[in-house]
Amino acid sequence: MSHFWAYVIMPEHVHVLVRPRAANYAMRRILAALKRPVAEAARRHLLAAGDRTWIDRLTVEYPSRKVFRFLQPGGGYDQNIFKTKTVVAVMDYVHLNPVRRGLVRDPLDWPWSSARFWAGDEKVPIRMDHPDLFDV
Repeated sequence: MSHFWAYVIMPEHVHVLVRPRAANYAMRRILAALKRPVAEAARRHLLAAGDRTWIDRLTVEYPSRKVFRFLQPGGGYDQNIFKTKTVVAVMDYVHLNPVRRGLVRDPLDWPWSSARFWAGDEKVPIRMDHPDLFDV
């Protein structure tokens, strides 16, 4: 559905840099494909841990149904990028998030990021797609 170029998972938010594979795409589908598995894994973890407090806090009740809402609703902050130098700048911004927050001194020290992948580390939890920046 999309090329996955960069990410960082922070204590209370996430940044991802993706490029849709098709020229005609629906951002809501890309977001659902990213958000749904994370929310489902979080819910399974809380259920396995027997943590009803967090399950109750993260469950939103509508007139017709209840929804476990681990991530914020909506699209977040989406931005289209059209220049190669902007892609590189956004990747740097994403990777430097934990440094700016004072969580680590070097982006490579933050394990929940694609920084190590781009530094050449082969032992990473998520491998990125190599961007063809000449098509940006």
